[in-house]
Amino acid sequence: MTIKVLAVGKKHESWVDEGISRYEKRLKKPFNLIWQLLNHSSRENDAARTEESARILAKIDDRDFVVLLDERGKNIDSPALANKLRSPIDSSRNVVIIIGGAYGVDPTVHARADFTWSLSKLVFPHQLVRLILTEQLYRAQDILGGGKYHHV
Repeated sequence: MTIKVLAVGKKHESWVDEGISRYEKRLKKPFNLIWQLLNHSSRENDAARTEESARILAKIDDRDFVVLLDERGKNIDSPALANKLRSPIDSSRNVVIIIGGAYGVDPTVHARADFTWSLSKLVFPHQLVRLILTEQLYRAQDILGGGKYHHV
């Protein structure tokens, strides 16, 4: 099962890349985490949001289970995330996780999302979100595999 992360932005900074690699190594088959970085638009505001959203939607298949990261999304814990991913995993649907650009995404992306998730009600820099996301995917896989969930 492929989990593809579509992220608008620059390549991972070295400290982020190191952290992501650490958690990617812990992911077990059949999980296959793929990062696809999309360039920022050279436009601003609504024009940038529209252009980036169109590029995001072009990378999504009809059958994909789409998770949109959005600060206004539902704030859930790790076990709830694992349960949210259980159905697409069990039905062999690929999961696409979207991290929009600085201006967010337009309503067409919101409409396509099967689930809108907030990592936290706090706002994090995109580089840090990528690292947190990778750790949470590892944790979700561990929970689904019967691993012990440790509340912090």
